[in-house]
Amino acid sequence: WHHEILSALEAGVAVFGAASMGALRAAELSSFGMVGVGQVFEWVKSGEIQDDSDVALLHANAEHGHRALTVPFVNVCYAVEQAKKQKVISAPEARAFLSAAHGVFYQDRTWALLRAQMAEHWSAPSLTRWASWAKSSLPDIKREDARSCLRAARTFLESGAPKRRLAAAVMRPSSGVRARRIADGMTGDETGKIKSRAILARLRSRRDSTELAASGMARSILAALARSQGLSVSNAERTAVEGELRERLPQGGPRGGADGWGALGMDAGDARRLCEEIALERKLIGLAPRLIPDAPSWDEALAQQARWKGLWRKGRER
Repeated sequence: WHHEILSALEAGVAVFGAASMGALRAAELSSFGMVGVGQVFEWVKSGEIQDDSDVALLHANAEHGHRALTVPFVNVCYAVEQAKKQKVISAPEARAFLSAAHGVFYQDRTWALLRAQMAEHWSAPSLTRWASWAKSSLPDIKREDARSCLRAARTFLESGAPKRRLAAAVMRPSSGVRARRIADGMTGDETGKIKSRAILARLRSRRDSTELAASGMARSILAALARSQGLSVSNAERTAVEGELRERLPQGGPRGGADGWGALGMDAGDARRLCEEIALERKLIGLAPRLIPDAPSWDEALAQQARWKGLWRKGRER
């Protein structure tokens, strides 16, 4: 992911990308120091290739050596470009065929299927020349770019080039900032602090860790959905949730400010964000019958969750 690459670059790691997702990420992050290599990278950087599916392919599992089952569009583009340069096909034929090939879902795109499309867009002499030209082997630009990337990385290592760090002012995605703060930060108040990483390890070992994480993820997703629907919360709504959160602070300790939130592993900004997300989640749920077609009623939602938790059965028994 972008924030992982930025973290590596900031730490002084040289990051190279090519051929597939590496080419896409390198084009997106070249201004931050990621090094792009090869033809696919150049296509992405120039805008000729824009979609993830253009580099994707379906392949077998490890038992079958990850053998390619379909052909990525970038390989089709490169082969057709080479054939055009060598006068195997004409420029209009190349354009018509590539337009048709791009419309094929990547998991269905095979040379066998593409040959049928060639017959629709190329003349008989062109088809004959292509069959002869492609008989030996078709070029694999993803493979060539991957090898070029390894050579570039090896050359970099052998050159003894010094590490480069990004400026501290790099605009890191906010999710990356939060992830690093949680992983590398300290948690506590004036009574003592420990590493957040240690608390995370203990939380992961809980039996309900998956449920805890899923609930947090669901809340954040619902809050994001609420914002996309144009919803917002007032200061009063956020402050009401903040009051609930303050009740979780240690009794007798600081009740507010950055130090108070520190007991819960947050600063004032984290607390504000959490309270706003909870308020947005509640607002979206309350408005769901009006916002979402065929949304469940409150009683339906209550019944469904009670069935899932086993409370429906207990209620029947009582």
